[in-house]
Amino acid sequence: MKKIIFAVCMVMAALTASAVVKPGIEVLRDGGFAQLQGKRVGLVTNPSGIDNNLKSTVDILNEAPGVELVALFGPEHGVRGNAHAGDAVGDAVDPLTGIKMYSLFGKTHEPTAEMLKDIDVLVYDIQDVGCRSYTFYATMGVCMEACAKHGTEFMVLDRPNPLGGNKVEGNLVEDGYYSFVSKYPIPYIYGLTPGELALFLNGEGIIAERSKTGHGCKLTVIPMEGWKREMKFRDTGMPWVLPSPQIPTPESAFFYPVSGILGELYIFNTGIGYTLPFQTFAASWINADSLAMRMNALNLPGMHFRPINYKPFFALSVAVDQSLQEVHGVQTYITDPDAANLCLTQFYFLQVIHEMYPQVELFEQNPKRYAMFDKVCGSKEIRERFIKRYKVADMADYWNKDAEAFQKRSASYYLYNPVPKSTSRIQGMPAAGKTIKETKK
Repeated sequence: MKKIIFAVCMVMAALTASAVVKPGIEVLRDGGFAQLQGKRVGLVTNPSGIDNNLKSTVDILNEAPGVELVALFGPEHGVRGNAHAGDAVGDAVDPLTGIKMYSLFGKTHEPTAEMLKDIDVLVYDIQDVGCRSYTFYATMGVCMEACAKHGTEFMVLDRPNPLGGNKVEGNLVEDGYYSFVSKYPIPYIYGLTPGELALFLNGEGIIAERSKTGHGCKLTVIPMEGWKREMKFRDTGMPWVLPSPQIPTPESAFFYPVSGILGELYIFNTGIGYTLPFQTFAASWINADSLAMRMNALNLPGMHFRPINYKPFFALSVAVDQSLQEVHGVQTYITDPDAANLCLTQFYFLQVIHEMYPQVELFEQNPKRYAMFDKVCGSKEIRERFIKRYKVADMADYWNKDAEAFQKRSASYYLYNPVPKSTSRIQGMPAAGKTIKETKK
């Protein structure tokens, strides 16, 4: 037993020693949980909410002196990560702590007045992937809306954007296409940490507008220590706990925007159900060698492709090429993530496939999927412009039209580079339409 304990301690010491970034939960703990003293706390989290020793934020706050953890809130996949993508999650009691768990991916996505009535501050600690169709940032936003409505404080324990803080791709969501996979008017890849995004949503009056209160929430962000915008997750030295089943490694966060939009058509296998989630483009009728040659001939910056043939272990739908038959296609390699245009890669794949197999109705096979495809894109314009000739050139300008302006607009909410912060940043309750410069405290 002593040997086992010693081995565990050595592993924990090695994890801590390798980390060059402290997540918000560690910064909060180092400060004696000052911002939570004497308060009743609700915690929105999942298995990715950990310190650098892999200790859950649930346990850290439950044991914190002067802090009363009274409720847990689970996003998609649940507090303990035991629900599959898209599955409704029910309310329960956490078996490890005995604390009530509320689902934010079941009957409601937003905490109700009843859920918040005995809570002074709602704390959010989840590892994000920096992509608009990934639902955790949406959970954070609706929690902010609920806190604005019910006068509850909101706190974000910040974590890295695994893509870094400099990559922005995609158009803003347009009216008529908002959903839980495109919840707010931000690009598909938005280049902000969870804390920075919370400051943006609050400071730009978006929470005030959505909550219909005329003001945002009382927001506190506990920044990380040591994080820089150019850092990818591997650079942080922090341990990775998969935030959802199909994001097993930090690199998965880069592949998610490479094929996630295309996956909504349910025509091609993108590695889901195999060992390479979001890393492949494949179908039973594709010539893998020819596809790889054509994709590499495009000379897409930061991308490379190799032929691959495999049989998925399980299927996520009844679509023919999501079944368990062998499929053929390409595996994607991101050789330079800063140079690569991640999102457009899947549209280049569709362009090449149309050239190779013009008789295949790529979109028409599943017209019922148009609505979800358009919601993920944030507009019908992307699909409609592309399918006229199946040329990326016809939709690329529209896809990229908002990225530069958003990056400039959101820069005033940066917590790291050029003005790093090591203490909590508190934002009052900005009125609708006001910017953070008018409301910082």
